[in-house]
Amino acid sequence: MAPANVRGATNQLFQLTTCLGILVADLINYFTERLHPWGWRLSLGLATVPAILMFVGGLFLPETSNSLVEQGRLEEARAVLERVRGTKRVDAEFADLVEASEAARAVKRPFRNLFARKNRPQLVIGAVGIPMFQQLSGMNSILFYAPVIFQSLGFGSGAALYSLIITGSMLVVGALVSMALVDRLGRRFLFSEAGFQMITSLIVIATILALKFGTGVLLPKADASVLVVFICLFVVAYGWSWGPLGWLVPSEIFPLETRSAGQSMVVCVNLFFTAAMAQCFLASLCHLCYGVFILFAGLIVVMSIFIALLLPETKKVPIEEMHFLWERHWFWKSFVRSSEESGGGSGQGESSDEIKLVREV
Repeated sequence: MAPANVRGATNQLFQLTTCLGILVADLINYFTERLHPWGWRLSLGLATVPAILMFVGGLFLPETSNSLVEQGRLEEARAVLERVRGTKRVDAEFADLVEASEAARAVKRPFRNLFARKNRPQLVIGAVGIPMFQQLSGMNSILFYAPVIFQSLGFGSGAALYSLIITGSMLVVGALVSMALVDRLGRRFLFSEAGFQMITSLIVIATILALKFGTGVLLPKADASVLVVFICLFVVAYGWSWGPLGWLVPSEIFPLETRSAGQSMVVCVNLFFTAAMAQCFLASLCHLCYGVFILFAGLIVVMSIFIALLLPETKKVPIEEMHFLWERHWFWKSFVRSSEESGGGSGQGESSDEIKLVREV
């Protein structure tokens, strides 16, 4: 529903509100934990508030124009599009929606079509690469075990509770920065800058742990403070890059005929690696010690190269025209064009050059 020029910031509201919810939940748990013996009941009961808000909001939420077009309710779809755009001059965009819907309706097996050669870029980048690397960054592992990490650094049980609030606050800050910059600087810039910042932070953390930790004494306060600072720098960099962009970019690049199947695969891959990392991290931390942070730094190097080589910039590109990026990309153009030449195009008898000429006119 979001217009292309602010689609990134609008999509980031998902990440911002999720992180705000986590932070509020941590604060509620922190304060209600002190209310014995009924504090946990208050904490659990307050969870009904967002559930009620979601239910009431759902009653007033309009259907998307895409969904209405797919159902054949064209007049309603145009009315919704005019409402969310704030103008009646939506002829070109509405025609694109109808055209994309007709192409999508011709596809009978969206999951099978997702594996077609012409959709190889979306499969590799959106359905597998980005959701997998989002978890291999080590961010969720650090969030899951932040209290354990801080306790093992000698911060004590009280400070371990603070760690959840600290990391939650950094994610909120990161989401706000991402919303402000994603449509101005682009997705690739945020990925690249955050990659450098995350790698640097992990190397510093690993170095301090290698030199100072495990000697049988509490970590010096100065070194512990440096660790906290660089953990925060790591978390905030993730908060404006792989955290929100891991959901934004896949939502942008799938064509309408494979969008539902593609997004389903994104979630499945993401949750699979979330569970795998949650199971493996603590054992890795025990066996590799500081080496686990070097391992994550190496994975982020691979992730950054993956983005630099294979992901074109998607900012301000209408979703219906996203396929032009693959046709011009140095690597993916051979997959897309060879598929079109062999009859795997849109099926409407138009070449990509003809479609592009019509859109420019």
